[in-house]
Amino acid sequence: MKTTIVLTYTFTPAWLALSREERNAMAATHIQPVFAKYADRVPARFFDAEAFTTAFSDFALLETEDLQAYYFLIEELRDSPLIAQGYLVMNDIFMGIEAGFHAFEAQTGAGGREVPRG
Repeated sequence: MKTTIVLTYTFTPAWLALSREERNAMAATHIQPVFAKYADRVPARFFDAEAFTTAFSDFALLETEDLQAYYFLIEELRDSPLIAQGYLVMNDIFMGIEAGFHAFEAQTGAGGREVPRG
């Protein structure tokens, strides 16, 4: 089943103190290659949020059927200077399965009858 993941994160003042050229170079060297390595199994979209919330500055939307690839992607990000040197702090991770009940009903035959809720 395909899992959708929302990663919320905040760029720190140390990141903002870098010039845009330095930020772009770091992203090109340490971040883009990680996402490219897993793009066939964990496609990602990136969103700016700092103008709309104070809870985090950005978020990413990822989808995968391969949770191991997702986990490895996160491990590689954690080892990157972006996180290891304190330029980015992960806030929250939300995971869900879109309409997962359809797969449940199809596999278990539970569709059309009352499923006990406990």
